[in-house]
Amino acid sequence: MAGTAPSGVDRVVTIPNALSLLRLLGVPVFLWLILGPHADGWALALLMVSGITDWLDGVLARVLNQRSHLGALLDPLADRLYIVSTIVALTVRGVIPVVLTVIILLRDAAMTGTLPVLRRHGYGPLQVHFLGKAATFAMLYALPLLLLGDGHNPFHSAARVAGWAMVLWGTGLYWHSAWLYVRQVRQLVSPGSRADGQTQGATA
Repeated sequence: MAGTAPSGVDRVVTIPNALSLLRLLGVPVFLWLILGPHADGWALALLMVSGITDWLDGVLARVLNQRSHLGALLDPLADRLYIVSTIVALTVRGVIPVVLTVIILLRDAAMTGTLPVLRRHGYGPLQVHFLGKAATFAMLYALPLLLLGDGHNPFHSAARVAGWAMVLWGTGLYWHSAWLYVRQVRQLVSPGSRADGQTQGATA
């Protein structure tokens, strides 16, 4: 639900936003590490740092009262870019099949396609809901496990099994959360629905 914006919501230069920007700048470095020298250890370390800063920017935004509209966009954008870049890189390396990549990317394309519809009816992106967060969480852990499982010893095999279990679960949640999101969009834009023109938060 839209409401009164918290203090500082339109600020751009904040510590949480700086952390989100650093995460975004890490995406091309991550891709180069995986596809260039195949430095998987460094790539995984970068993912860990990204995960820590993802948690930290949320904490700092609350503690320092530095929530902002920009931060609400940058944070999920960084998550999405890491997921997409990891999927593409693992597909190029043959770790995951092309069909799984297409299934996951189609979901993101479907979600992106709802934004112009919402805009035409005076709405901004909708709030993240629990299933969307759970799906992102599962994917952010599943894909590094698949990267770690790109080997032939028992440790790699265990990581690969765990990674596939989580990626299949995450993909199911991904599409279920998308269905809920699209249903919510349809309810908002249906005849008789009143558009208030206010941003609802970040996309699921």
